[in-house]
Amino acid sequence: MNNSNTNSRRSFLKKGALAAIGVGVLNSLTANELYAGTVNGNLEMPPVDGAFELPKLDYAYGALEPFIDAKTMEIHHSKHHQTYVTKLNEAIEKAPELKGKSLMELVANINAAPESVRTAIRNHGGGHFNHSFFWKLMSPDAKNTTASAELTAAINAKWTSMDNFKVEFAKSATGVFGSGWAWLIKDKENNLSLTTTANQDSPIMDIAAMRGKPILGIDVWEHAYYLKHQNKRADYVADFWNVLDWNQVSKWFMEL
Repeated sequence: MNNSNTNSRRSFLKKGALAAIGVGVLNSLTANELYAGTVNGNLEMPPVDGAFELPKLDYAYGALEPFIDAKTMEIHHSKHHQTYVTKLNEAIEKAPELKGKSLMELVANINAAPESVRTAIRNHGGGHFNHSFFWKLMSPDAKNTTASAELTAAINAKWTSMDNFKVEFAKSATGVFGSGWAWLIKDKENNLSLTTTANQDSPIMDIAAMRGKPILGIDVWEHAYYLKHQNKRADYVADFWNVLDWNQVSKWFMEL
């Protein structure tokens, strides 16, 4: 059997197995199944030396201007994200049984974390995952990207049009009270939903009110936009579309 046929058979068997599981599949999927694609190259894999590291960006801090300014990107990445990484590693040092687990395993299974470090894993592991995801969503070349035909069809099926989807996503993002995130998530059938999470929670967490695979998300903590947009979160959300890499969103939509 050639590779093409082998891959097709594997895909068919996987889809059939998932369909047989039923509507509760999201809560029973493994971490790698829930988020099949890499966010920063190896979030499914444990860190080689046992400690997590701040990921490098694929672009310069000023590359997203004028929509997101260089100083905001620098502080957001090198200070805020770095703090999440540092605090996550400190938590793992206090619970050695967690060493060797991937970021995905840690974040997707908050209830399994030792109670003594559960809040730290939730906050700082979530912060590390969410930001690693967020950086990959944006690109200086985003204006040259469009959603794939498959993703466009799914969006149109749920919200009638891309414009209507953007309106609803903006409502979710601007409606988050205080600090948090707005997400576009998918289920095993490629059905899409909008959801929000507080603080650094994520839809992949087993404690999430609406669990699913995130394919698009926006950080609406004030540190993500305040230097440029001040209190005008809606302006920040509007600018976000100018740096959103639809190629990446489409790729994550097609995985799983």
